[in-house]
Amino acid sequence: MAKLLTDNPLLLLFLIMALGYALGRIRVSGISLGAAGILIVALVFGHFGYEVPSIVQNIGLAAFVTAVGFIAGPGFFENFKGKARAYVVIGIAIILSGALVCLAVIRFTNIPVDLSLGLLAGALTTTPGLAAGIEATGSDLVSVGYGIAYPFGVISVVLFVQAIPRILHVNMEEEKAKLRAGERKQGKLISENLICFDSYGLFSFSIAIAIGVLIGKISVPLPGGGHFALGTSGGPLLAGLLIGHAKTAGIFDLRIKNGTLVTMRELGLALFLAGAGTHAGEGFVETLMANGPILFVHGAFMAIVPLAVGYLVAKFVFKLNILDALGSICGGMTSTPALGTLISSTGTDDVTSSYAATYPVALALIVIIVELIGGMM
Repeated sequence: MAKLLTDNPLLLLFLIMALGYALGRIRVSGISLGAAGILIVALVFGHFGYEVPSIVQNIGLAAFVTAVGFIAGPGFFENFKGKARAYVVIGIAIILSGALVCLAVIRFTNIPVDLSLGLLAGALTTTPGLAAGIEATGSDLVSVGYGIAYPFGVISVVLFVQAIPRILHVNMEEEKAKLRAGERKQGKLISENLICFDSYGLFSFSIAIAIGVLIGKISVPLPGGGHFALGTSGGPLLAGLLIGHAKTAGIFDLRIKNGTLVTMRELGLALFLAGAGTHAGEGFVETLMANGPILFVHGAFMAIVPLAVGYLVAKFVFKLNILDALGSICGGMTSTPALGTLISSTGTDDVTSSYAATYPVALALIVIIVELIGGMM
């Protein structure tokens, strides 16, 4: 069986997905892992040396964030104009609080800078942050720390966005109605005589990913010799937002059926989690045994503190609707899996706008902060 899985990555991938969805269906006090169950299963397989090819993870991430962009696009800019300050501040507060915990770990423990940066990137589930840490330090320990903290980073946000509405006894239907009433989604008249390449919108989806990948490769220099790029996560998200908002380009119809977007979003998330989990699982247990379980505790604090700060700022400083608050927290934590869980648990795609508005702010800031802290070595 082991050789069969090693020689057949396609079998491995879909076995992980099937087992992950089964695990994600288990509910405890009304809370479940959902798609994040795939991550847990993938971690186990990764620990035993199985690996899903990296291209699968990248395809999944690009598909997920592009679908999110298209879904959020029609109402994104109106929503952002009204709440831009809140989203920016929430993103900054989440990342800065995580960075402060990281600095405290470096200052008051024996955990080296490179390993601490990996813990921070993993707790905030940010691949660009991981890349920035490796570039700034030139150390493999960044990847080790990332692998240790990443699972808790994912699971903590997934559980948080489900637990808060239950703790507060939120009437989800009322909150959805309030959010939709507050948004000013303006549809534009679209001619029916436009050229449509396919009935499902896969042409538009493919073009958006291609453009997004190119955008993601644009590198912006940072002080100290580092650089920032949106990467595979931010580039396609931006392209999806812009094309989803525009809907047309000259004589071409770029609209995509909602069913297509929902399918691509869910499939993309599953592929991403399967790939990310097997890579994070490699050496996971060995590293914990070598460095002690305190690494897990530090990574947990780097996830929990930003979550709490983000919620307090969203709820009590800006008094955001609970859906906007949770969406912006998912964006500030750069948590792709948590957004999938939030959409599923709330039953609405309206949370994607606040996620998409906060995500770029958090992404840019975490890369800059990792570069700065890495310069301490």
